Parts: sequence; C-alpha cells; structure tokens
Amino acid sequence: FHEEAHERLSAKPVIGRVLAAIATVGYGGALGPEGGAIYLGAATGSTLQRRFARYFSREDAKLLMVAGAAAGIAAIFKAPATGALFAIEVPYRSDVARRNVLPAMVGAAASFVAYTAVEGTGPLLPIGGDPSFGWWDLLAAGVVGVVCGGGARLFAIALRYLRANVMGQVPLGIRLAGAAAALALLAVVADAAADRPLTIGPGYDLIAWAADPSHAQWLILVLLVLRVGAVLATVGGGGVGGLIVPLVVMGALVGRFASGAIGEADSNLLLVVGMAAFFGAGYRTPLAAVVMVAEVTAVPGFIVPALLATAASQLVIGDESV
Repeated sequence: FHEEAHERLSAKPVIGRVLAAIATVGYGGALGPEGGAIYLGAATGSTLQRRFARYFSREDAKLLMVAGAAAGIAAIFKAPATGALFAIEVPYRSDVARRNVLPAMVGAAASFVAYTAVEGTGPLLPIGGDPSFGWWDLLAAGVVGVVCGGGARLFAIALRYLRANVMGQVPLGIRLAGAAAALALLAVVADAAADRPLTIGPGYDLIAWAADPSHAQWLILVLLVLRVGAVLATVGGGGVGGLIVPLVVMGALVGRFASGAIGEADSNLLLVVGMAAFFGAGYRTPLAAVVMVAEVTAVPGFIVPALLATAASQLVIGDESV
C-alpha cells in the first residue's frame, strides 16, 4: 500500500499461499482463517487493476487492493462494517485512509451478500448475556482495556523478536520441526488441564469454552499462556494465517478472568470487552474492533463498554503493532 511505485501484488504465489493458509489452520495451527481471506481479497483487487488497466490507474491499485482486503474480512467474519472499517484504519497506525471509504464499503457489502447467501447470516460467535451495564461495569471495562493494551504490547514485542531472531536466522526445516513439536506438546498439556486440546486451531472453541462460568480462574490463566505459546510457535514455524482471531481469543480469556475476579463470572460483558480491546490494540484499529464484537456476537449493547476499553488499550499499546 505504501510503495511509492504503487507495486501490485503478484498473482504468482496466490494459490500456494491460500493453500498454505488452509493447511495451517486445518492441521491445527493457532492462527485465524482471516489471513488467507484478506490476502486472497487483496490479490484479487490488485489483479483486477492489472487486467483492466485501461479503466483503472496505478493509484487505483491501492483502492482495489484495500477493497479486496475489506471483502475478505467481511466474508470470513460475516461482518461487513468491520471489513470496511478495518480497511480504512489498518494502512496507518495513527491515521485513517480516507480515500478507501467507498471502495471498502462496496467490497465488504458485496462479499457479505455473496458469502451469507451460502452460509446464512447467523452470528459467528453467538455469545449470550445481558448487555446492560452500570458505572461499576464501565470502570471494570476500562481496567480490562488497560490490561489488554499491555498484553497486546507484550505480544507485539514478542512477535517482532521472533521475526528478527528466529524466522530470519533459524533454517526452515528446524523451525518446522520445532513448531510441530511445540504445538503437539501444548495440545497435550491443554488436554490434560481442560480435557480438550484448546491450543490448536483458530480458537473459536476456546472462546466458547471461556464463556462457561464454571471454569476455575487458574485454568483460564493456564489456557491464556498456552494459547500465546501456540500462536508464537505457529508463526515461528512459518504458518500462514491471520492474527485477528488469536488477538480476539486472548482478549476473551483476559475478560473472562476479570469477570471471575470481580465476582461476575455469569456475565459475558467483560469477555466481549476484552475481545475488542485486545484486537483493537494489537492492530491499532479501535473502531473496527468495537464494531466487530457487535457484529460477530449480534449483541450491539456491548458497544459502549467496548469503546471505553478499546480507547484505554490504545493509550497503553504505544507505537507497537502486530
């Protein structure tokens, strides 16, 4: 997006990378399916500009690439507004790409209609709970936002270290073997602790598990540590996928722990708030994060506490970003 020469995404590696994303998630890698969808959408937009260059300028390649990325997000999460906002916010850490608004909205809306015509319009994460809140809940949401911002900052630092000192230094064969061994070990430990190997796959099942108020506080912390380890192992081993779902899962666990700590384990308010705050901080996309939790849970009443928590997380994340 920021190349001065407006370089297009090459179409040559698209099939290989999409297959790699399917294999990574399908065989238990702890990354999200949105990575392949974003890449496929962006590559499609860039390819269209190249094939129909008489109608689109080189500058339009940016718009079509971003519109395609928005379409990927909107389809995979059944969240058109999230897709549009993500594409507007994500090109910059502290600004928005204003010219992307209309193309992103059209791309997101079109892909949502196409995808839900096959898959239906039901929410991706049907999390129940009473969306009502009071002053105490808003205070708790702010604290969760601060914790999620700090957690996202540490996670971004760990990723940067991994990319600089492992992915760029250790041979691929060793990284693959190490990641496979680490993921297997983490799955065994998670299965022993929670009776389910909750460290493998995208993590939707872990969010559903966290929504159950019967789990002990210590177990939630154990699963959080194991899950972070699984994500880092998958990235370090060369896995292909997205980081939105991993961030959302981490935030859900932080929010669930906070709910238990204040004696409100039966409420999913802080769980949803944590999802928005961790994702919003990690990607520096606060608006997209707040709208996403409303769209994927179909409970828009969580928006106000999520806004407060996400704003707090932005103050803590600083200049870091995944």
